[in-house]
Amino acid sequence: MMNRRRLLFSAGIAAIGLPLVLGRSKVSAAETFPVTHTDAEWKKMLTADQYAVLREEGTERPFTSALLHEERKGNFACAGCGQDGFASATKFDSGTGWPSFWAPLDGKVVGTTRDTQFGMVREAVHCGRCGGHLGHVFDDGPQPTGLRYCLNGVALTFHPASA
Repeated sequence: MMNRRRLLFSAGIAAIGLPLVLGRSKVSAAETFPVTHTDAEWKKMLTADQYAVLREEGTERPFTSALLHEERKGNFACAGCGQDGFASATKFDSGTGWPSFWAPLDGKVVGTTRDTQFGMVREAVHCGRCGGHLGHVFDDGPQPTGLRYCLNGVALTFHPASA
C-alpha cells in the first residue's frame, strides 16, 4: 500500500535519478571522430580513472591532479589520443581544484555539448579528435575570453616545450 511518505520518497528518487540517466547525451553518439576505438580497446589503452572520465564522462575529485600545479611551458593534450588542446600560456589558477584555461589552442581541438546532469545546465568539453570528455566550460573566466575551461587533469597529459 502506498502511503504519503513512500509516495514522496519515490518521487524524490525519480527526480534525482532521471536526470542522471536521461540528462546528458553522449558525445560519441552525436558525432564521429577521426580517432575511434571499441570500449574494450579504450579500456586497454587508458587507466581506470582515465576511462571513467574520458569515456564515461566522469569527474575526478578536485585538488587531486598533478597537472593542477604544472607551471612549465608546453601544451596540455588529451590523454586519450594525444592531441594538443591547451597551451600553458592560457592556464590560470581558478581556485576550483581543476586545471583551468581561458582558451583552447584553436576552435577545432575541442567541441562542446549541453550537459544537464544533476539539475544544472553546463557546457561539456570534449576532445575534437577522439570525443573524450575533458571537463566543462563556464563564462566566469579571465580576459581576454572571459571563459574558464575547467578540465579534469586525469583526462590530460602534458607535453613540455622544447628548450
